[in-house]
Amino acid sequence: MSPDLDARTLPSRLPVGLHRRFDSLRWMVGDTPLYSIHLRCRGRELRIHAKNEIANFTGSIKDRMALHMLREAYDSGAIAPGDTIAEATSGNTGISFAAIGRVLEHPVRIYMPDWMSRERVLLIRELGAEVVPVSAEEGGFLGSIERADELARAEAGVFRPQQFSSAANRAAHERSTGPELLAQLDSLGLRPTAFVAGVGTGGTVMGVGRALRAALGDGVAVHPLEPADSPTLRTGTKVGKHRIQGISDEFVPELVDLEELDGIVDVRDGDAILMAQRLCRELGLGVGISSGANVLGALQVALAQGDDAVVATVLPDSNKKYLSTDLCGEEAVREGDLTPEVELLGFQVVPRLGTGYGGFGIGIRSQDKNQRLSRGGG
Repeated sequence: MSPDLDARTLPSRLPVGLHRRFDSLRWMVGDTPLYSIHLRCRGRELRIHAKNEIANFTGSIKDRMALHMLREAYDSGAIAPGDTIAEATSGNTGISFAAIGRVLEHPVRIYMPDWMSRERVLLIRELGAEVVPVSAEEGGFLGSIERADELARAEAGVFRPQQFSSAANRAAHERSTGPELLAQLDSLGLRPTAFVAGVGTGGTVMGVGRALRAALGDGVAVHPLEPADSPTLRTGTKVGKHRIQGISDEFVPELVDLEELDGIVDVRDGDAILMAQRLCRELGLGVGISSGANVLGALQVALAQGDDAVVATVLPDSNKKYLSTDLCGEEAVREGDLTPEVELLGFQVVPRLGTGYGGFGIGIRSQDKNQRLSRGGG
């Protein structure tokens, strides 16, 4: 075994080369910067604290989940070298599994609704994975899940991550995103009073919420966010249509326990587009539509909580996957939109902690940082 790996924390079932690949991935996923976005709204100056998840390996928050789920699957024996990874996704999860699966030498097959952005499909294919489009007539998102399940039932050697129900999804954020956020806010002398995040699988809001409440108790509010245009959490089923890819995927995920959460926050998709556009054009933050929604949702909560509010959220991905969508068009302002009331003043960066992904114990020994960062895969 390589001397920089601690055998005490690694399961014996993994070949040395696989150990090294997981070790390298640890320094490419998680431990992201925190942006404190300074703005003025309704006569008040506020800061919204947002984890920059664009800094992950493939540029989205889903890398945390994919890495954690694959490592736990290896630890439990649910996956073996060479198995096919098959997942249903609206895009970012597929990109994450395609890339991390390639690093770990797994074939990957992604089932996704055929109305997702062209950029997402092309990225998954460029990473060597197969994309199986599923039309609305074939079931859309629920049809994608069923197709992936059918493959696992029909063939041996297929690993189904089951992102909408796997506890490993929630654990990825409970053990990494949440603790990182607490440490970075603490470096500013702050404690969060609320956390807001859009619900795709629910892993982020449930996992971060548990981490924050374990540290701070019930005094911190944890709010799920969904599109006002398609209020799946409020209704329990698919209602309407929306343009915030990655959240509100036609059903309430099994991971989401609304009893653990505070009130649902609603953001109109057009308002989210307007905010994402302004974050890019005025601050240089090239974020996706769900990031615009999260910032607006966090702002709603901050305005409601008052002067002592310390509200945090995440910027899940960049604008590069949405160049062919309405994000790059002219969005009309509608009555009730919050974005026109916001003046963006700047942002402060709270840097990475320097710990790498903290969700599991890879067991890196103390060593020179330059040596650590120079290690490649196996």
